[in-house]
Amino acid sequence: MSTISYLEAVVVGALQGISELFPVSSLGHSVLLPALIGGHWATDLSVVGKDSPYLAVLVAMHVATALALVAFFWRDWVRIVAGLFSSIRDRQVATVDQRLAWLLVLGTVPVGIAGLLLDSALRTVLGKPIPSAAFLAINGLVLYTVERIRKSSPARPGEELSDDTLDFSTLEFSSAETMIMEPVTDTASDRRLARLTVKEAMLIGGAQSLALLPGISRSGITIVGGLLRGLRHDDAARFAFLLATPVILGAGVYKIPSLLEPANHDVLGPALVGSLVAGIAAYLSVRFLTSYFETRTLTPFAVYCVIAGFGSLAYLMLTG
Repeated sequence: MSTISYLEAVVVGALQGISELFPVSSLGHSVLLPALIGGHWATDLSVVGKDSPYLAVLVAMHVATALALVAFFWRDWVRIVAGLFSSIRDRQVATVDQRLAWLLVLGTVPVGIAGLLLDSALRTVLGKPIPSAAFLAINGLVLYTVERIRKSSPARPGEELSDDTLDFSTLEFSSAETMIMEPVTDTASDRRLARLTVKEAMLIGGAQSLALLPGISRSGITIVGGLLRGLRHDDAARFAFLLATPVILGAGVYKIPSLLEPANHDVLGPALVGSLVAGIAAYLSVRFLTSYFETRTLTPFAVYCVIAGFGSLAYLMLTG
């Protein structure tokens, strides 16, 4: 049975923490890197290899990534969770926090169902280097195409409004009498996100299901969904990170028992170290990206994915 060294765990942990949040596909990179390095890396780090502990280690790193997101957005999650419970208690959706909470809940449902039904099957069939390289290139093409469409299309209504002119009547409160002006702690981004309809939130959240294909980025495809619904880059990224948190954490907790099986005892140390690295890398990544998307676009990531995807595909086909 193969095992995983501390060096492999540290490298993969850093890769996981960065690529899970950057729009470049963590699963695609986790499959491609070992294949490109070759040797015992390809054997030890295989998501489809028989009795390989790699998937269990990746699960632990995913949990660390989700915890990093919780740590970064903890103030937001306190408000959102409080909004959800107050909405249930009062049986109404009367504030931005309450509406955003329900949009996140409903946006998580499609990918949760898809993950339970398709994760294992898709990973077994497509969790190999060549399909991963192809999907990584496709991921880049999608990011680039959406940016071109957005650049050539007229400004959307949500982009034309300043923070001071947002029309709260579009939030579809339960009644005019229950509309409550938000406290100053609410962010301008939350007010804009709360203007999404339930259908739009579910479509954006459902886009995460495509990340079950190795090479398709969860954050990238979710940001794309947000951009196509008229969100700004920074709002789309924020919504993507908030949506990803319960999905990544839930999937990790669901699968974490596999890491504790007796067969994986030897990788607990590397898994712990790799998870620590992944958590730190994820925290630094989300801190960078929330600032980056205030003024910049997906285009650099699109170019990288196209080059890395087609380059890896050519190399693997020539050497395979």
